[in-house]
Amino acid sequence: MLNPRQQQLLEQIRQHGFVSVEALAQHFSVTMQTIRRDINQLAEQNLLRRYHGGAGLPSSVENIAYNRRQVLNSDEKRSIATAVAAQVQDGQSLILNIGTTTEEVARALVQHRNLSVITNNLNVAATLADNPEHEVIVTGGVVRARDRGITGEATIDFLRQFKVDIGIIGVSSIENDGTLRDFDYREVKVAQTIIEQSRQVWLVADNSKFSREALVRLGHISQVDALFTDAPIPEALQAVIREAGTQVFITAQVGAATAP
Repeated sequence: MLNPRQQQLLEQIRQHGFVSVEALAQHFSVTMQTIRRDINQLAEQNLLRRYHGGAGLPSSVENIAYNRRQVLNSDEKRSIATAVAAQVQDGQSLILNIGTTTEEVARALVQHRNLSVITNNLNVAATLADNPEHEVIVTGGVVRARDRGITGEATIDFLRQFKVDIGIIGVSSIENDGTLRDFDYREVKVAQTIIEQSRQVWLVADNSKFSREALVRLGHISQVDALFTDAPIPEALQAVIREAGTQVFITAQVGAATAP
């Protein structure tokens, strides 16, 4: 688990892309040695990248390890999941894809009634199967050992048999022009199919996704009907979301509103 200073240090990196050790030490009123120790610990977890004199964003071609993502922004992900669950009605059909935030959504949906859920995430399936009233359908495909996600052509072919009420997806990056990105092209292909096979598309993304870089283009915010996040939308992205007509649910605020 990260201490509060390390969490805030990561936020500084996400906001600015690169921050010097000296600037971080002044910001947190600690020694540069303390900051270097924090940077080393965070770099070992692939949460940032060490550079001479400071730290910057991690690689755009490699995601953070699954076990690290499970604990990163965990409270924020739970709040997002609670907001999503409040909008899902009993008896609806859903697709949930791979990701730690969609896994939190599954936990928040356990007490709903009579959901039909298709997923390529074995963790989601195991969670929702605890309620015998739910119908849980697992896709075919190749299981990834690291996170129990399922991908491949068989996954895509399976999903194309269905048309669901809501597709709930996560991403690794939302750029200021509204581009959605992820790291694994096989995972992206599955997410694109989920978008095609869903009457509504809901995107779940904590605030860290607004400043990350990722390699593979998944789609655009205009393909998303509702965005659930935990913090105000960056100013540069607000006009894009407004033009797209995407409804925004911010868990730090009461209710839902379209981004200003």
